[in-house]
Amino acid sequence: QVQLVESGGGSVQAGGSLRLSCTASGRTFANRVVGWFRQAPGKQREFVSALRWSVGRTYETDSVKGRFTISRDNAETTTNLQMNSLKPEDTAVYYCAATLAPFGGERDVTHPTSYSYWGQGTQVTVSS
Repeated sequence: QVQLVESGGGSVQAGGSLRLSCTASGRTFANRVVGWFRQAPGKQREFVSALRWSVGRTYETDSVKGRFTISRDNAETTTNLQMNSLKPEDTAVYYCAATLAPFGGERDVTHPTSYSYWGQGTQVTVSS
């Protein structure tokens, strides 16, 4: 029902910046939570950031606070993740995800199981 496509990944040196985008087709992000997760080889998929679309409430894991910013567009079809001051430990495949709609505040936005739709991922590589 909701197809998600990520873009903007690439290779940068430590301290550099990238902006990831996630675009939805089929349905919009309205009344959903949109999240970003990342997964490095041999590791669990981990929460990075999320946004409650209807109210603009954002969430971030401690390791990216002050460096990453999630945002939404007016058309309700695109979310962006601006990543600044990148570190080698940020290297991973980054995935965009969306919940079912509506999504209430009683659910945990940091858990992958809360999300029903996933993109294919985009590689981010940060070198020293």
